[in-house]
Amino acid sequence: MDSILVRGNGPLKGQIPIAGAKNACLTLMPATLLTDEPLTLTNAPRLSDIRTMTQLLGSLGAEVAPLQGGQVLALSSHDITSQRADYDIVRKMRASILVLGPLLARFGHAEVSLPGGCAIGARPVDLHLKALEAMGAELDLRDGYVHAKAPGGLKGAVFDFPIVSVGATENALMAATLAKGTTVLKNAAREPEIVDLARCLRRMGAQIEGEGTSTLTIQGVERLGGATHAVVTDRIELGTYMLAPAICGGEVELLGGRIDLLASFCETLDKAGVSVTETPAGLMVARREDRVRAVDVVTAPFPGFPTDLQAQMMALLATADGTSILEERIFENRFMHAPELTRMGARIEVHGGHATVHGVEKLRGAPVMATDLRASVSLILAALAAEGETVVSRVYHLDRGYERVEEKLSACGALIERIH
Repeated sequence: MDSILVRGNGPLKGQIPIAGAKNACLTLMPATLLTDEPLTLTNAPRLSDIRTMTQLLGSLGAEVAPLQGGQVLALSSHDITSQRADYDIVRKMRASILVLGPLLARFGHAEVSLPGGCAIGARPVDLHLKALEAMGAELDLRDGYVHAKAPGGLKGAVFDFPIVSVGATENALMAATLAKGTTVLKNAAREPEIVDLARCLRRMGAQIEGEGTSTLTIQGVERLGGATHAVVTDRIELGTYMLAPAICGGEVELLGGRIDLLASFCETLDKAGVSVTETPAGLMVARREDRVRAVDVVTAPFPGFPTDLQAQMMALLATADGTSILEERIFENRFMHAPELTRMGARIEVHGGHATVHGVEKLRGAPVMATDLRASVSLILAALAAEGETVVSRVYHLDRGYERVEEKLSACGALIERIH
């Protein structure tokens, strides 16, 4: 099993290209199931999660051909041979549940295993199911599978999400494109990945209004066609690499970066003493003082502070001047990286959904273990600013969401390598 070795080496300087969004691509790929015409995705990230979704779609009879080194995905679902998404694949990744809505909408039935993924809380799929039930789906949960059918096709409906759910919004949105009549999704997620999905579906012939707001209106159509669509920039990868010069000094330009993707996060960095300026190619990030200032963080659905940047922000605040409070409101059990940061000299106290971080002047290298995707990269960020060597183990989590981490950071002067 691979590990990552990092030696603290001072400030970073250079450029880091930001890939297409993992979470957007994992949503766009199942959209191929809505049509028998080709769907081509450009700016696709090259990640293990993308390979898992490729495997899942292939098991259904879809064709996924990686082109240009994997940055272009040519998808076709003209010959779907199965509507059953098996446990052996689905258990690896929660995004697998996103095949449910498209299969049900196009074929009138589907069997999808309940999903797996990172262990960061329950993250139930009940909202996915309730939204589909509102559109007339008949659901039966047995033997670990969702057995869904809509013999007469899905029907337009009004559904008000009791809490904001990105995945459930995506599943319902895709299903609604082929439902009979008009569907209105209230309290819908507003994330850039939702906007990206809506734009792709519209290119395929869907009639959608309201993306980027809390109300989505979808007029169902009889069929969708093919399209070519560029995956939006990965705002979580962007935010992660913005924290690299913040935590260890220097100046790094993030190619393809956009402030509008991370406005709340950028405001928090500004309060902490980190400058973010737009350039013709992206964003330039630099720390204004020797140490960042302590700030309080509360995670929230978009446009709030992203939960997927909470672990990385904790690594930064572990070196801040003062005491910070982090409140996690999206997922329970998402502070599992705190004990590992503590092994590196961080002073962190966790009480339920709150973490109190007392900044220290210097972290120390240590052997640590990644517990989930974002935790793994938070430990790498901390290691960049630590004295001595840090070995991060169980980095298979890292490969699910970040491509070529060692290469990107090494190009800016970091001493980082993968140990096979």
